[in-house]
Amino acid sequence: MYAKQPKKLIIMNILDILKRYTDENHRLSQKEIQDILAREYDMKVDRKAIKRNLMNLIEFGYYINYSESIRIVKDKDGKEQENVVLSDFHLKREFTDSELRLLIDSVLFSNYIPYKQDMELEKKLSGLSNVYFKSRVKHIARMPEDKTDNKQLFYNIELLDEAIDKGQKVRFHYLEYKSDKKLHKRCGEDGKVREYVMNPYQLVAKEGKYYLICNNDKYNSVGNYRLDRITDMEILPEHIKPFNTLTGSDGRPLNLQEYMEKHIYMFSGKTVRALFRITKDCISDVIDVFGKDVRFSEETDTHITVTAYVNDLAMMQFAKSYTPWVEIIKPDELREDMIELLSAGLEKYQNNK
Repeated sequence: MYAKQPKKLIIMNILDILKRYTDENHRLSQKEIQDILAREYDMKVDRKAIKRNLMNLIEFGYYINYSESIRIVKDKDGKEQENVVLSDFHLKREFTDSELRLLIDSVLFSNYIPYKQDMELEKKLSGLSNVYFKSRVKHIARMPEDKTDNKQLFYNIELLDEAIDKGQKVRFHYLEYKSDKKLHKRCGEDGKVREYVMNPYQLVAKEGKYYLICNNDKYNSVGNYRLDRITDMEILPEHIKPFNTLTGSDGRPLNLQEYMEKHIYMFSGKTVRALFRITKDCISDVIDVFGKDVRFSEETDTHITVTAYVNDLAMMQFAKSYTPWVEIIKPDELREDMIELLSAGLEKYQNNK
């Protein structure tokens, strides 16, 4: 139970009650609000004060819905008169329960958010609803071992947001797992920790992971780096290279939608016009991965040809994942790379019978 509070807090306590106990399916009368104030806040308040404070909250801009009904009462002289009764008060939420559930699921089932921060975010999101919603999401959890070990994720996001906004370069170390199943800073051939100076352009989420679209200052190509693998980041005073000066940009600023469509697995590399033949039962998978901008042609009862503009390494990855139902036709260089890759794999299997 709350400690006894001064009367001037009535309006705040009523707002708190509406936030905690009401939504479209859970409404309170003035009498019920009065009872909660007495029971949980140790405040005895008459209904006129409750009505007055509810109207003040509405006047202040809070979206509080209620119903009106007419009640016939007698005045002190015994004459009947109409009295408007307000009831069924409930706070209109900024997020519906289904929207909050979607946001919470997105957080809990992401792989790039550390477990502790995962739970803190879930708690904050649940706090945007009421006690009824909280009781329905208690059973949802994500095991700690499924999450990233890098605790600097949100700090990285803050720094990168600032760097991108100001158009400044960043410097960081990059982590990778070793056989001990722990993250270690990536080193060069000399054994020294590698230092990355990057031109950051955009943060994106893809396949349950968070990526930085950027350019390594030593080169002139575009790359993608996992945010949960970045550590020891700092913002540098130098300005970034314009994206439209990089190889593969076609002299244009970053078009995020186009970039994501072509980099389906977030691999770095060049964009190619890929022509590949698939079995028709793979059509749904092709659309899931490449989107609806692909072009179909040469359809038979069992096969169909697909044309797509895609990152070359991503095309290789898709063809590997769907072997033998996918055959790369063009470009010739990509087809030869795929033949070489598959031949090497077959040789390993044959040599280790």
